[in-house]
Amino acid sequence: MLAGEPYIADDPELAADALRAAVLSERFNATSAADPEGRRAALTALLGKLGEGVEVRPPLRVDYGSQITIGAGTFINFGAVLLDVAPIVIGADVQIGPNVQLLTPTHPVEPEPRRAKWEAARPITIGDNVWLGGGVIVCPGVTIGENTVVGAGAVVTKDLPADVVAVGNPARVVREIRAGQESVRDSPAT
Repeated sequence: MLAGEPYIADDPELAADALRAAVLSERFNATSAADPEGRRAALTALLGKLGEGVEVRPPLRVDYGSQITIGAGTFINFGAVLLDVAPIVIGADVQIGPNVQLLTPTHPVEPEPRRAKWEAARPITIGDNVWLGGGVIVCPGVTIGENTVVGAGAVVTKDLPADVVAVGNPARVVREIRAGQESVRDSPAT
């Protein structure tokens, strides 16, 4: 599974890992906003690596949690779905809007292997200082370069380079970002 090879998910070890993640996710999602230390402790126990100053607003949904790395200063808004069958690496100072989905699992297109419950996964990497607008979906195997902005509702099916704005379904680059070029009021990714 970790190598991206096809596997069948009803392995007892995977089931135990998924149960662990479900219990820790439940704890994180139920922790009071008035208890930031408890919330951070639950998130630290759930995730593989958590940088300083990270804020994740519940609810958060994961497959295993242990394959998720979040860099320092990152903000993840309500309703994130991070399906970490393969590693998910989120850089530093990333802004992730509400209801964003990072989806590493893949399934066969052919009907028989899919019916037999075969699946695989490909990692997702989000560079430093990326902004994913509300409702963005990032598909398996995608890398998004640093400083890139992805507009609300976009579906990212292929890698995006650094320093661009991408929008749409499938996401396409609509312009490059240059230092000092854009103001907050022109923002495409609310």
